[in-house]
Order: sequence, then structure tokens, then C-alpha cells
Amino acid sequence: MAVLSDFSFPVVIWMVSGIMSTSAQSCGRPPVAGNRIVGGADATAGEWPWQVDIQKSSAHVCGGSLIAKDWVLSAAHCFPNPSDLSSYIIYVGRYQLNGYNPDQSSHKVSRIVIPDGYVEPHSGLDVALVQLSTPVTWSDYIHPVCLPAPGTLFPSGMVCHVTGWGNVRDNVPLPGVGTLQEVQVPILSENSCQQMYNLNQDEKIDILYDMICAGYQEGGKDSCQGDSGGPLVCQMVNGTWVQAGVVSFGLGCAHRNQPGVYSRLTSYSSFIRNTVPEVQLYGRGNHMWGGSMLVWLGCLTTLLTILFR
Repeated sequence: MAVLSDFSFPVVIWMVSGIMSTSAQSCGRPPVAGNRIVGGADATAGEWPWQVDIQKSSAHVCGGSLIAKDWVLSAAHCFPNPSDLSSYIIYVGRYQLNGYNPDQSSHKVSRIVIPDGYVEPHSGLDVALVQLSTPVTWSDYIHPVCLPAPGTLFPSGMVCHVTGWGNVRDNVPLPGVGTLQEVQVPILSENSCQQMYNLNQDEKIDILYDMICAGYQEGGKDSCQGDSGGPLVCQMVNGTWVQAGVVSFGLGCAHRNQPGVYSRLTSYSSFIRNTVPEVQLYGRGNHMWGGSMLVWLGCLTTLLTILFR
């Protein structure tokens, strides 16, 4: 049997730490820990580093989330003409809509991908993938969110967060410098959400398979106009933030029996991976870490075989 030389053990440690560090830029882990949206509160700077501001003709129109160095996830209805690329600017690392943002960068759009068959939010398919013309630079204030693998569960009652710069009430814009807002809302079962919307006599709403609802039966806390395309994120048991949905639609904002409806991202895993192969998915057993772990174990096994043969 071979014996480790004086320099072999440090080499092992160096190689292992090097492999581990390649996975350090993981999604869903804000480097800055922190602890309008209707009924929400000011977020802390850097608390939601994947949040982006989508502007059209120099005006805020939608939110979105950073999922890779040059890709943003948003809603299809934010882009009524997907071939109109020059009108849009994406701001990452932004905290105040109308204030000073020393950590932000701006990016033009090179491509917008929308699912075939999309018509309008009530009919589903309300997601969009937006490719930036230049990649972002990761920082404490610019960081990707994790997306769910198809089997990831977001059970009824799970408390999640919605963020954005949308209206604070129906037709009432976010005032002042426009600090990013956050609000906690519980996930609702498809059946409960459908029952609530069935109480509305003015407009029939069908909660489809690719939709997920979050909010309160009594209302009071919700996403609103201007939050469209933004993320509904949930913190998993290991502390990782995973995006469950994309702000899609509602009837008014924070009204009783009219919870927010989001595009359910577990329905779009294939669509997203086919367009953005490098995106990190999180699921039961943490598929994202599983791949890195297999690589790590393979490298370690090879190294130990060489050292001990």
C-alpha cells in the first residue's frame, strides 16, 4: 500500500476545496442576509438579489428574476410584442425605483422566448425568458434564484414571499423613492383558490394546471399592477430560496376571495431547461447539489486511487 507523502494530504485538501468552491456560486442563497405589493413592507437592500426591474421606454412595467448570468424569468404578458427588443432595459441589483442604486447594472435585451400558444394570462402559459445582451457580474446584490425541478412541492399553507415595485393599492403607485417591497403570502390549494374565484359573479376564472395561487381569503396582502413577472419565492428546509411562481394576474389587488394567481414553475421545467440549459433546478433530494456531489465524489475517488495504488 502506498503511503501519503508530506505534500499529498494538502494537495487533497486543496483539490477538494477547489472543487467545492466551484459550486459556491449557488442559486437561492442571498449573500446579504436580511430579514408595493399591497400590505407589504420595505425590503432590505440585497435581501432579494435576483429581483430585476424591467423598463420599457424608460418606465417601469414589470418585475422579473435572475436565473442565470444572462437570463431573466418574467411573464409573457409583460412582452406584448416579443420581437420589440429595443424598447426594453433590464436593471439588476436595483433597490429603489426612483432613488440612488450604487450596486445596479443595466442590460439591453437580445431575445425574448414565450411558450407557443400563449394568448393572455387567464389562459395560462404566462411565462417569458429574457436573454440579456451582456452577462451580469455576480455580487452581494446580484445573485440568481433557484428554480424548482418538476417534483418540487409547495404545499398549501406554506408561507412564501412576493417582491416588486408595483402599486400599493388599486391604481395607487409606490410612493417616494420607490423602495422594493416584500410581502408574505401562504400557498393556497388549487381547489381552495378555485372555490374563492367561483364566488365572483362578474368574471369566470379557471385555475389551470399551470397556475398556483397565494394569498388570503380575506385579502389585504397581495401583488398588484407593476408586480407582474416578479417572483413568488419560498424558503426550503435547508434555507435555499426557490421560485414557485411568476406574478401573473388577479382581479384587482388584495380583494376578498381574489388571491393572486401565479404561473406554476414546476410546469415549465422542460421549457426553461431547453432554453437555458445552465439554469439550476432544485428539487426533492436537491437535484442541483446532487450533480455537483457526483462530480466531487468522482474526482476524489480518482485522486485516492492514484495516491494509494
